[in-house]
Amino acid sequence: MRTQFDAELQDRLLRYVVIDSQSDGASQTVPSTRCQLDMSRLLMTELIEMGAQDVSLNEDSVVLATIPATIENSTSVMAWLAHVDTAPQFNATGVKPVVHSVYNGSDISFSEAPNLVLSPHNFPYLAEKVGEDIITASGTTLLGADDKAGVAVIMTAARHLLENKNLPYGNIRIAFVPDEEIGRGVTPKLPADLQSDFAFTFDGSKPGEIEYESFSADLGRITVTGVSIHPGWAKDKLVNALSLAAKITLMLPANMTPETTEGRQGFIHLIAQSGDAAEVEMQFILRDFELDGLLAKGALLRNICSAVAATEPLARITCEISHQYRNMRYWLERDMGPVELAKAAVRDVGLEPIMGEIRGGTDGSRLTEFGTPCPNIFCGMQNVHGPLEWVSVQDMAKATQVALHLAKRAGYSDEKS
Repeated sequence: MRTQFDAELQDRLLRYVVIDSQSDGASQTVPSTRCQLDMSRLLMTELIEMGAQDVSLNEDSVVLATIPATIENSTSVMAWLAHVDTAPQFNATGVKPVVHSVYNGSDISFSEAPNLVLSPHNFPYLAEKVGEDIITASGTTLLGADDKAGVAVIMTAARHLLENKNLPYGNIRIAFVPDEEIGRGVTPKLPADLQSDFAFTFDGSKPGEIEYESFSADLGRITVTGVSIHPGWAKDKLVNALSLAAKITLMLPANMTPETTEGRQGFIHLIAQSGDAAEVEMQFILRDFELDGLLAKGALLRNICSAVAATEPLARITCEISHQYRNMRYWLERDMGPVELAKAAVRDVGLEPIMGEIRGGTDGSRLTEFGTPCPNIFCGMQNVHGPLEWVSVQDMAKATQVALHLAKRAGYSDEKS
């Protein structure tokens, strides 16, 4: 079904995804890549032009803005969040979005990758989108709907509220965050800057999805230091760090990788490795829905490193496990008010809430942990982090309608109070 928001959402997404804003986990700067600020500055300009107030960029490079309440003496504050960075797992430079208007249900091909096919046979949800407007990239990059679809949804909803001040709503804060994909966009300082009672991230997939449970996550960094020497004189002297790194990988349980797990099963995932025969650095992400499972995975990785180190006394192997985020359920289950509000807003637009856990994390995981309850709501993105990524404009429109009903319901509660 076409809505008044379709054209604006399509225009915004096409404009946003061509901006390279890929984050970089190896960088120590804030944000991790300067190109993210190109996206942030554009959003600041657009927010100012549409009449948002308090538009600023905080010291952690988060874009902040306010949609002022239309309810006199309003006290409640709701926040909407999305992230401006795109995933570092696949090429995100030179994105060329393609609109497949009034999708006919057939396989989608890609102009720059002739062997690549997006098929409804492999992705059944796509088969449900016949007649809708599908946006993909051109085959050699990801699209970036994660999370620029969420950005477009929030911007469209914000513009609508600012142009329709006859609608009742309380104060709404907006935050566009960098570096979500590398797990450090939301810092402990954000709740004080955001100054909201509760929040929602628009960083989910299928229409109707509401998520208040995420993985708990740690990062494992392993350094393998061998002994380097000319291979012609290497007998009993050379210790090849690459070989030891391979042993570490091979000792991991075969049934504990992302490609072998689903549902509530956690995993250990080697995401990056660099180095040479002298020294190798390895990065692992550890994921589990429960803390005891997460701690067990950290202990397993350390034990594997110790076992490999014991086979070669001349080598040095270090394993550091660091905190990334925790399951937001631990906090949200104490007060399900924001979740119930989201369920009501989803029903308002004719959808049945789909409750489930995120096999990943969002900025909401960290924000909830730092004190601001923040469930996650769908924005339509599909097949993210790769060249088969796509989004339906009409799914984005449903998310925009949910945002507006959140504003209406929160405002109605404010009026009654």
